[in-house]
Amino acid sequence: MRIRTFFALRLHDSVVRQLADHADGLCEYDRKLEVDWVDSDQYHLTLCFLGDTALDQVELLEQLAKQQLKDELSFQVCLEKVNYYEISKKLSLIAALPSENKALRSLQQSVANMVKEAGIKSDLADFKPHITLGKLPNQNKLKHPKQWPELNLYSLADSVVLLQSKPGEHGSVYTPLFEIDLQDLA
Repeated sequence: MRIRTFFALRLHDSVVRQLADHADGLCEYDRKLEVDWVDSDQYHLTLCFLGDTALDQVELLEQLAKQQLKDELSFQVCLEKVNYYEISKKLSLIAALPSENKALRSLQQSVANMVKEAGIKSDLADFKPHITLGKLPNQNKLKHPKQWPELNLYSLADSVVLLQSKPGEHGSVYTPLFEIDLQDLA
């Protein structure tokens, strides 16, 4: 059996509420109702998309994550702005994007190395960590705002979670498969 998975960072409630407010404000640009807006309780910062993953690979990923992330320190992530982000030939996102962050880049690379070691092909070359606020087809009539929102929101990255993604009635449903706590900053 194979399941659709990805690694992510959870977000703190105050950040989720503020992101939801920004998403609500952007709905006015979706005049053709093309955007599939994500429920705010599903917000997370995606680090690495794995795609279809075998169950034995999930077990291996958990073992690798426990070993390789045990000494990783928690850190602050600054969510800098909201922007339009094309992720494939068919799909675009309205996403909150973090500012450049050495700790985030290092964690993303550690996760990518674990994925590779587990025998899963995942191309991170053009992948940006992001929080999906809405999904829409690349061929769309979305009226872009003159200036996308600046955020300047901070969230503590204190654990890494592997999530399963299943299609649901109102968008994707995410189920945590395992979570690894990062070492406390204090």
